[in-house]
Amino acid sequence: MTSNTQLEIHDLSPDAFNAYGWMLGKPMPDGNGVPLYTHPATDFWHEHQFNTGAGGDAELLWVNYRSQSLEVASLEKHLLTQQAIVPLTGSIIQIVARSAADGTPDLSTLAAFHVAQGQGVCMRPGCWHATRVAGDEVTCMMLTRRSTTVDLIQHLTTDANATESAITAIPARQLEVPQDLLQSA
Repeated sequence: MTSNTQLEIHDLSPDAFNAYGWMLGKPMPDGNGVPLYTHPATDFWHEHQFNTGAGGDAELLWVNYRSQSLEVASLEKHLLTQQAIVPLTGSIIQIVARSAADGTPDLSTLAAFHVAQGQGVCMRPGCWHATRVAGDEVTCMMLTRRSTTVDLIQHLTTDANATESAITAIPARQLEVPQDLLQSA
């Protein structure tokens, strides 16, 4: 069922994404206690301390996103771990919502962000989310918890209940994709 409720896509910034997690891919900081190294040949700095949750092992995944659907009718969340997504071959639209007190998506916090190639997001545990692309397939690097990946695959391919994730339907929202985002895709 298509909804007339529109969901605007916002530019990604640390402040705008703070309620859901952390923006990745910010410019090199000017120090202020942040571990960093700069040299004419290379720069590197601390961006984020990833937390898989108690007893979890971090895992890097390569993910191909292809959904161009402008309708957002379901969201998923991971209960134990943060999850980071960094687009490598194009940009993505990351839809997010905070959890309400009962654990369901708090639709009053539903937001969508344009995450450009070379930027990224790291969502807090319990952050409801979905991902879309404005054009062709986009390959992303994902940092997550290994047991969450195994649990989600088992849930999606069998009738097993997910224990580390949840997927739920929501009243459908339509993404308002800016023309410049469609043209750059």
